[in-house]
Amino acid sequence: MERSYTALYRKFRPHRFEDVKGQEPIVTTLRNQIKAGRIGHAYLFCGTRGTGKTSVAKIFAKAANCEQPVEGSPCGECAMCRTIAAGASMNVMEIDAASNNGVDNIREIVDEVAYSPAEGKYKVYIIDEVHMLSIGAFNALLKTLEEPPEYVIFILATTEVHKIPVTIMSRCQRYDFKRISVETISEVLKKLMAEEQIEAEEKAILYIAKSADGALRDALSLLDQCVAFYFGQKLTYDKVLEVLGAVDTEVFSRLFRASLEGSVTSAVELLEEIVMQGRELGQFVVDFTWYLRNLLLMKTSDGSEDVIDASAENMARLKEEAKITDVNIIMRYIRIFSELSGQIKYAAQKRILIEMALIKLCKPSMETDNQSLLDRIRQLEDKIESGMPGPSAQAGADRLSGGYAALSPEGNPAGNNPASAAAAVRPEYPKAIPEDVEKVVSSWPGILSRIPMPMKSYLKGARLSLSDDNKLLIVVEDGLASDYMLKQPDHQQQLETILSEATGKTIAVHIRSIESDRSFDASYIDLSKIIHMDIEEEDE
Repeated sequence: MERSYTALYRKFRPHRFEDVKGQEPIVTTLRNQIKAGRIGHAYLFCGTRGTGKTSVAKIFAKAANCEQPVEGSPCGECAMCRTIAAGASMNVMEIDAASNNGVDNIREIVDEVAYSPAEGKYKVYIIDEVHMLSIGAFNALLKTLEEPPEYVIFILATTEVHKIPVTIMSRCQRYDFKRISVETISEVLKKLMAEEQIEAEEKAILYIAKSADGALRDALSLLDQCVAFYFGQKLTYDKVLEVLGAVDTEVFSRLFRASLEGSVTSAVELLEEIVMQGRELGQFVVDFTWYLRNLLLMKTSDGSEDVIDASAENMARLKEEAKITDVNIIMRYIRIFSELSGQIKYAAQKRILIEMALIKLCKPSMETDNQSLLDRIRQLEDKIESGMPGPSAQAGADRLSGGYAALSPEGNPAGNNPASAAAAVRPEYPKAIPEDVEKVVSSWPGILSRIPMPMKSYLKGARLSLSDDNKLLIVVEDGLASDYMLKQPDHQQQLETILSEATGKTIAVHIRSIESDRSFDASYIDLSKIIHMDIEEEDE
């Protein structure tokens, strides 16, 4: 009969203290206790999942009962070591407190404690996830834990030490298992891959180690998943990203730059790519937040290379981006995505939440906190430096290009002269409106109903006016609508084609953006107030 497959984290579970990685202080202390014969009666192992709590507990149970321990570590050869390793020893009992958390379960243990071991030196009770015990169960355990027989050892393991009663903690030796470093996990994975004779890129191993978040067991499970998916093939970085639903860090760089430029369209299109690739959106949020963290460290710390786990290529990219951004901007981005990571876990519409967050990154005007205000100032400065006018200047330019700006005697816009400011508020009505423009305006509701989505949704709030060369001027809201219509020339050409087909005449269109209706009324003639629009009921 063919033997069933054993998962990597079980196959490579450490059997001696020397095999335990990343927990050297704890291992050294326990080995010294075995060598000196100073074994305690109760231990509390705390730490996040996959850091070796249960493995160390089993090794300690073997070492305590080993007939010939070697430097405090079990020999693995004696009858007791082999019996415990096979799970056949009555001296070592492993209890899952998550499913055995009642008073009766603990009373059974208390009753068994009264009987000395049939073989070996100690009876060891390993209670996993001990924080799941009920209050009554803790109380039942308390007396025995305080004064157990000399042949009994309790090892309590938990991932949530704050839930353990103080009366229990005070009777145990506490050991805190720390998260295992990326370097240590990488070394273990490389050694394992060599033993399994599987070829893998170092970049792929490094990504798996990072994704494990300090848990060696998680790293082994992720590696097992990747190897199984591409069985018999070399494990590459791209294949790991594919299996784990992750996103290449190069995408984060593009997304960050799009946000700095304020391009909602580019940011949303990038998200569309990620979605179409089948990437896991929750992991994307976590990874992009981590990317921003690395960028913040690069910006604020001289020796950040030592604390950022990144390839030389990614490190160079981070240095380049750190030069073009500001600390306050990065911190605002981190805040937005940190809030998002808490919301997205149980959200049904993850994509929509991420799109909202991306719009916030691109449009600091949507928020009123200090960091957002600084980001808005930064965007204005960038536009001025690149030769693009700011909002105030743009509003004046829009009035001039529309042909309706009132001028002072000096030839300057009247807005600069308080005495003539009122004249600039109400532009003069045109003497004549071209026939083709009038036809479009009068038929606008019907034309709008025939425009395909998503263009239709962006044009619903558009206002119609006349440009200085007597062409149709369509003014759209600043934001998603302006990005869609202004930054994609094909969209304007598509609109002109639709208008020409609807009117039977060649229609040329100018498109501009405006921040609010108030700004429109102050800068443009509203043709809908002059020309009667046909009423068109839109099909639902």
